[in-house]
Amino acid sequence: MTTDSETDRKIRVVVAKPGLDGHDRGAKIIARALRDAGMEVIYTGLHQTPEQIVETVIQEDADAVGLSILSGAHMTLVPRIIELLREQDADDVVITLGGTIPSDDIAALKRLGVAEVFTPGASTKTAVEFIRSAVAAAR
Repeated sequence: MTTDSETDRKIRVVVAKPGLDGHDRGAKIIARALRDAGMEVIYTGLHQTPEQIVETVIQEDADAVGLSILSGAHMTLVPRIIELLREQDADDVVITLGGTIPSDDIAALKRLGVAEVFTPGASTKTAVEFIRSAVAAAR
């Protein structure tokens, strides 16, 4: 089980599909892998606004949020989500991003506060291990 040794609380991860992108197979695969690794996963479904995603993160007291974006709108949506999390004093939430993200944008996204970017072909094991270690470091 993936828990915080001090509180025995499972790692809570919101998996979200911001924007108009209608392809959620990858998000569902990651959600299942995180769940199978013992994490508590909240999948928001398709077509979520940044405001809806951040509201879910706050309501669920999430440790991490995994964003899946295939539409090309990552440089608009992700900065807005980060801004909203900071406004809610939730800048300790680990932010990961998966999808078709051009390599030129990865460094800029990390400078904004994205902890890791998983591009097509990344293994679910790698994502699980990263979230587990990043949340442990943030707690």
